[in-house]
Amino acid sequence: MAIHSEILTPPAAATRSFTDPVATVDYLQEIYDRNTAFLRDWFQSCAQGDPVPGRVRAYYPRVRIATATHARVDSRSSYGFVAGPGVFETTVTRPDLFRDYLIEQCALLLQHHGEPLEVGESAEPIPLHFAYPRDINVQGGFADGLPDRPLRDLFDTPDLAAMDDAIVNGTHSGDADAPQPLALFRAARVDYSLHRLDHYTGTDPCHFQNFVIFTNYPFYTDAFARHCRQQLADGTADFEAFVEPGNRITRRGENQPSGEPPERAFQMPAYHRVAADGSGVTMINIGAGPSNARNITDHVAVMRPSAWLMLGHCAGLRNTQKLGDYVLAHGYIRADHVLDEELPLWVPVPALAEMQVALEDAARQVTGLDGFELKRVIRTGTVASVDNRNWELGDHATTLKRMSQSRAVALDMESATIAANGFRFRVPYGTLLCVSDKPMHGEIKLARMASELYRQRVDQHLEMGLKALENLKHYDRERLHSRKLRSFAEVAFR
Repeated sequence: MAIHSEILTPPAAATRSFTDPVATVDYLQEIYDRNTAFLRDWFQSCAQGDPVPGRVRAYYPRVRIATATHARVDSRSSYGFVAGPGVFETTVTRPDLFRDYLIEQCALLLQHHGEPLEVGESAEPIPLHFAYPRDINVQGGFADGLPDRPLRDLFDTPDLAAMDDAIVNGTHSGDADAPQPLALFRAARVDYSLHRLDHYTGTDPCHFQNFVIFTNYPFYTDAFARHCRQQLADGTADFEAFVEPGNRITRRGENQPSGEPPERAFQMPAYHRVAADGSGVTMINIGAGPSNARNITDHVAVMRPSAWLMLGHCAGLRNTQKLGDYVLAHGYIRADHVLDEELPLWVPVPALAEMQVALEDAARQVTGLDGFELKRVIRTGTVASVDNRNWELGDHATTLKRMSQSRAVALDMESATIAANGFRFRVPYGTLLCVSDKPMHGEIKLARMASELYRQRVDQHLEMGLKALENLKHYDRERLHSRKLRSFAEVAFR
């Protein structure tokens, strides 16, 4: 232990250079494990009533690369390289959770630049709360021995000013002599979202998979859970396990999940079809509204998924549509208002060819229809997302005019938000909706009508989404994470 001006820190970790990506991540893990253990040990001592002789602090590890050349790398690549000469770095948390991702990113930097990677301690303190993988009051335990002084007088606590999305939003402006960003998120921002994911979804971030489906109805997660359990029980599953809220795990060949059901319902419950290599599917019932959609995607984004997809219900806006028809979004009207500051409305949110092809192919495979016949059940068009659940009760003539001028074919409350945040976070996105009502044409959503629709369409709709993600797995990652999602001077990490 070192004491500097009444600040207690572990001995400074040596800065080392690496040309092997695995060794790079191993050393990141070593520093992280040591420094978080240091904080936990001091907190336990404090909780037991032992005196603390000063402020306790430990730092996140960081990885850095320096290059002095303007030489261009393979122009087909969309990530894995820095934009020009300079020093680039990022702080790192949970190397155990992000091990494969970090190894991939480090390997690409070494391959593209031929310069060693430098690993050491950063100047970013680890908040005490984030030294625990889960909630501190669950894993650390608050004891009577804690001093009367505020915790922040003894330990670093989460600082929201240091956890913004300036890098993501393109508004980051560090000191001229400071290293430039190497990743979209620094360590504390990632830690914040990891804890939020556990809180909202009821599942540990370690269970999250590379492909994510968001839905706005529990019917979809119920069907997903039912299919996963059945496949595990009858031996037809091509995945390792199924995880549901409360971290209850059902493994291949088993009929019952481990553990007891959770004591409370979670706000946005997540279910995970877990593959050994992380290429499985996570499905989250986000509920209704753009606020929920933004909230959960803000946090899922730190997991760096390969793609995310919105499956849900919508209002059909055309008289030619029928209840149960599908809508494949190729454009969005953003009337949700939750991302207007971070992603101004003048920024287009384009359809991504790879996602569109995967979704249309999935619809073809599941329905057995092709060509002109497929148009009987699916329509490609613009989706409008609004923030008013009772938009039907407003100025009907004005709404009708706007929807007609925009060529919109469907309206919901989440799809544009999820797509916009996918664009913002450089996560490939897509939308496939099912028409559940047509309020402009006198077909409003009634309970009995809705129940019949859900019974007929949910399984087929879910199968399309799962098939689309399966189609995406055959794409090269570089093709899926295409250059159209990257800005001018982009960070190196995907």
